[in-house]
Amino acid sequence: MKIRGAVLEEIGRPRPYAESGPIVVTELDLDEPGPGELLVRIEAAGLCHSDLSVVDGSRVRPVPMLLGHEAAGRVEKLGAGVDPELLGRRVVMTFLPRCGNCAGCASDGRTPCVPGSAANNAGTMLGGGRRLYRNGTEVHHHLGVSGFATHAVVDRRSVVAVDDDIPAEVAAVLGCAVLTGGGAVLNAGKPVHGQSIMVVGLGGVGMAAVLTAVSLGIGDVIGVDAVAAKLEDATALGANAVYTPAQLSEQGVTADLVIEAVGNARAFEMAVSATAVGGTTVTVGLPAPDALATISPLGLVAQARTIIGSYLGSALPERDIPIYAQLWRNGKLPVDRLVSARISLDEINAGMDALAAGTALRQVIVF
Repeated sequence: MKIRGAVLEEIGRPRPYAESGPIVVTELDLDEPGPGELLVRIEAAGLCHSDLSVVDGSRVRPVPMLLGHEAAGRVEKLGAGVDPELLGRRVVMTFLPRCGNCAGCASDGRTPCVPGSAANNAGTMLGGGRRLYRNGTEVHHHLGVSGFATHAVVDRRSVVAVDDDIPAEVAAVLGCAVLTGGGAVLNAGKPVHGQSIMVVGLGGVGMAAVLTAVSLGIGDVIGVDAVAAKLEDATALGANAVYTPAQLSEQGVTADLVIEAVGNARAFEMAVSATAVGGTTVTVGLPAPDALATISPLGLVAQARTIIGSYLGSALPERDIPIYAQLWRNGKLPVDRLVSARISLDEINAGMDALAAGTALRQVIVF
């Protein structure tokens, strides 16, 4: 079938992207879903730093690639062997599918699926191969989703069904920002009553961590960011205190659990320094592959600190997405407040500029 999607043509073009145009919205051919696959009509897709990291070259992926990994939509067609009850359902796309058989899948979310990670790096589906073409030439998939398009064919293991009362924009954000930020708190950090929680970096993922921490109601929640507007947003969402990095350093503020959601070596160093004695640092940001940080091993030993890396919030999407959806229903996780702008597919290059400038929480493409 013919679809319309946003294809990254070349990695590393200069900003502003609205002028250099690394992403081209174009017509493509999409194969019918094969065995174990679904055809999804995309309803909403969020712009995330993981998309930007491919555009700017921080995360090298094969091109041309149809971008987009945080999305939600309706199932319109099923491949052989897929549960018929999924037809017509709203689904959340998840960018790290799990085969269910490897060592990573046996880790209860602690480590990624081995075949899923290999497929993501290669730009293929979990089951192998590609379903996207332009003028007869294959186009790579982005993290098994390629959600910046009118439709997508995905592996059944790349989606989680949600009820219709979950709006498409909320469902999309659940699939990455909330799984990653919320999971950094719940799955990796595992805070207990009375512990303070600090979030360094208040983009979409960081603000989702703030929302999740506030929903727990177990201790003070602290937000840290260099952008004043984001500190105001964190306060509005329930943070007890907010600081710029300079203020944090000057005042020596610490917390029992510190989530680093920037993807920058200096932010990671700051997060470790701001971790209280006996506390835990969870890092979910994705810096450039050659980025290095300096920390004191003595500080880890003498102050009994723990550092945890968490990919996709150490999540099991089938388990965790329904939990976050119920928190949203109960009014405890107002994910819709993370949506800072609604844009069209044709505005995607400008949207990447806003993301790179740090002026947006979650921009959502609405189809």
